Amino acid sequence: MKYILTLIPFAGLLISLNAQLNMKASGLTQISYEAAYNGQKQENQNPVWVLTDGANFLISSRDALQNKPDYPFEMTLVNAQNKSYRQLGFLNPEQTIGLDDSTSVAKQEFEFLNETKTILGYKCKKAKTVINSNTIEIWFTNEKDIYASPYVLGANLGLVLEVVRNGNFVLQATEIKKKAKLPAFVLASKPEMLEPTDYRDKLWRSRFTNLSVFNQQIINFSESFEPKEDVLRFANGTIAVKKVKFPKLTTSSQVFVDLTEQSNGDAYDRTGSVFLIPTGKKQSFLDGLEKGADSLPVYENGNGKKYQGIAATKTYEPIVELMRFFTPFGVKHFNDRLTLKNKSWQDSVYYRQEISDFASLLSEKEVYIGVFIGNYDKGGHKISMNISIHEDEDLNHPLKKVVPLFNTLNVMEMAGQEYSTLFDSEKGLVVEFELEEDLKNTKLKYISTGHGGWENGDEFVQKKNTVLLDDKIVFDLIPWREDCGSYRLYNPVSGNFPNGLSSSDLSRSNWCPGTVTNPYLIDLGDLKAGKHKIQVLIPQGAPEGSSFSAWNVSGVLIGDSF
Repeated sequence: MKYILTLIPFAGLLISLNAQLNMKASGLTQISYEAAYNGQKQENQNPVWVLTDGANFLISSRDALQNKPDYPFEMTLVNAQNKSYRQLGFLNPEQTIGLDDSTSVAKQEFEFLNETKTILGYKCKKAKTVINSNTIEIWFTNEKDIYASPYVLGANLGLVLEVVRNGNFVLQATEIKKKAKLPAFVLASKPEMLEPTDYRDKLWRSRFTNLSVFNQQIINFSESFEPKEDVLRFANGTIAVKKVKFPKLTTSSQVFVDLTEQSNGDAYDRTGSVFLIPTGKKQSFLDGLEKGADSLPVYENGNGKKYQGIAATKTYEPIVELMRFFTPFGVKHFNDRLTLKNKSWQDSVYYRQEISDFASLLSEKEVYIGVFIGNYDKGGHKISMNISIHEDEDLNHPLKKVVPLFNTLNVMEMAGQEYSTLFDSEKGLVVEFELEEDLKNTKLKYISTGHGGWENGDEFVQKKNTVLLDDKIVFDLIPWREDCGSYRLYNPVSGNFPNGLSSSDLSRSNWCPGTVTNPYLIDLGDLKAGKHKIQVLIPQGAPEGSSFSAWNVSGVLIGDSF
């Protein structure tokens, strides 16, 4: 609910504030504060500036008050006598939001100590409090008949000239001068007054760019579906693809993908993948989606099977896996099927992973982003997905080079793409590729999960993964997860065993129901331009009857240009 003052111009609010706070617009006293950590003053800092008319004060910063702000930023108007404050959030030059607080100042409690010291010629007393396990010491004076503080904390003590946090961070007054005034843009702003949770959410969201990719998208197995604008649907609905336009990214851009999943009828743990479809070569995975898996380049290693679209060729790049995730057993849809004491099932699963390494594939481009969840259920799963971009100071370095090499995860499983059983061959997976330029600090971003869901299947058997570059071993490790029981509350219909364990508790080959599988970063050092070879070997288990094992592995080279 918004306050009644939502649409009143800020000048009107200022009159109201004057009535409440008696704060003048000019002839104010300005106190400047600078920060130091472990005795060292921070360089190139933006000092805190506080403007006070004696009874009321505005907490801001030098840059904001000189109208050189870095949006978004906040200011705080404090009424020390009424023990209340108004928070103002400037989201951009046209939009300001606010909230009122009438309790926080009144609830402040301090221990007053006998110590004194002189700051800027004023004799100061010491007060101490503890907030969120942080010890805060406040040095204040009552020799000057004004109230001011660089924080709301200590607002009604007097003139606060120094605040010390945990003995090592100090914010100290460096100058006091008169004849300051409120900036014109503050007087002209029109804040939308909000409830605290709405205010904080809106301020937080203004700090980054959010790209909404999918909203309540059904990923299921069915020929019938509800069309959604700009969403392409493949493999009977188990794949959803959308074209997404990205702004310019820099080396300081931090990019994240997040996905929320709920069961919409499927009760089982399923493999999921968020992927990007490269389209820079003659053929792309999009051709396979539109024309069928058999239209993709075929990989063969002598085991008699043909694997479509899994490895890079001169004219084709496989999909780039941005995040691999696993659905739990029936979260949300089946929450009422089993009630257990002291266990409350979660409403959904939230997955989030950084994808900044792939910035060069995204920056100032319109690209195809897809989501796959393997299932044969008409209800399937419901997902929402976003990509967020968080900027910092631009380092002005080139973005990393990205070379997609392989992805054996058969995201077109429900449209005939072969399962990744190729590791039953001594050859395993071999990908030959050619670099057009030298790369330094090169890494192979490698994701691996084992599958075969019976007692002797590779899902439950530890198997070493060996990766070779140009016939030299660069990675030799058993991918394994032993923390699956941590996610029990996401799995309401996980099978339960006589020994008291649930299926979702069991350790697995690098995945758990309801989790993200993190990539391994394999250091390859500097690579010369020219031809190279990557080989992946895994001792895949033999089939038993109709049951078989498979390994979903993906690999992308990431490096810097010389």
